[in-house]
Amino acid sequence: MKASEVQEQLDERKQKILYAIIRNYLETGEPVGSRTISKYTDLNLSSATIRNEMSDLEEMGLIIQPHTSAGRIPTDKAYRLYVDSLMEEKDREIEDLKGVLKATEAKMDKVLKNVASVIADRTNYATVVSAPRIAGNRLKFIQLSKVDEHQVLAVIVLEGNLIRNQMIEIAEPIDEETMLKLNILLNTHLNGLAMEEINLGMISALKQQAGVHGSIVGNVIDAVAAAINGEEDLEIYTSGTNNILRYPELADKEKAGELIQTFEEKEALAKLATETLTGEENTGIQVIIGNESPIDSMKDCSVVTATYELGEGMRGSIAIVGPKRMDYEKVVGTLRTMMNELERIYRKDGR
Repeated sequence: MKASEVQEQLDERKQKILYAIIRNYLETGEPVGSRTISKYTDLNLSSATIRNEMSDLEEMGLIIQPHTSAGRIPTDKAYRLYVDSLMEEKDREIEDLKGVLKATEAKMDKVLKNVASVIADRTNYATVVSAPRIAGNRLKFIQLSKVDEHQVLAVIVLEGNLIRNQMIEIAEPIDEETMLKLNILLNTHLNGLAMEEINLGMISALKQQAGVHGSIVGNVIDAVAAAINGEEDLEIYTSGTNNILRYPELADKEKAGELIQTFEEKEALAKLATETLTGEENTGIQVIIGNESPIDSMKDCSVVTATYELGEGMRGSIAIVGPKRMDYEKVVGTLRTMMNELERIYRKDGR
């Protein structure tokens, strides 16, 4: 009987009992009896009822009794159903995450544009807001999927539900059984770890366990490192650039042109945002005055920056650019209000 046909014959109760047997056997290595299952599941069934269901599972070739009076242990067919179920669950989780992220990114884009506009209007200065980035990523899980005989797709999910895809070239075709084993091997040992916790000894051990497919393990870990440490383009939102021309000391044609160009090109602004987000000491409000600025076109300005926190390691930055004689008290108060508002919006969305 094919695995798909067996799955169709399993009602919810049989499936819960079977999976309870498998999980219990994986934990203890001992045959599992009906009394254990009655305590292990939330079905509230009697031992007699569970024994009847176990007899059905035995007839289906999913569990066996190693010797008389012993409990049952799962068969290879049962393991296959269990592993396939786990992988399907991960597939659904990835698709759900992609949907949530797409909706969240669209809303976040709108929210951050509005934040930049509101701050510029309230302060009469120029405003720079960076989209949130993940800091200190840990790996949530890895999904390897066969694309063709020479390519495997690695879907890497990091904390904060950040998803990265990496195509991996393979020298020889891999069957589905081997792909499942590699998925289990990688997720068992790597889930929940930061990159600095994945040392050479661990990598060597994983490659050894993967045998002839050790090179794939190496490529996946390289992909994880790239996902965690890789620099992606930082989304920058600006508003109020023309406010700069309100102030005579910044309205000089040449100086104003350079400053406006900085806001239009955004590369220097992305660098400023990245520096603001780097280091634990930069989690509060910072004031950069004149020559302290890393951006040449802002040497006649003051820049007040702040970092907003959205949980799960997600951080972004806000910067207000104006003359050195800016109203610092008003700017700091506005920044604090907007930081709190961003966090409130984030919590309200259930993230």
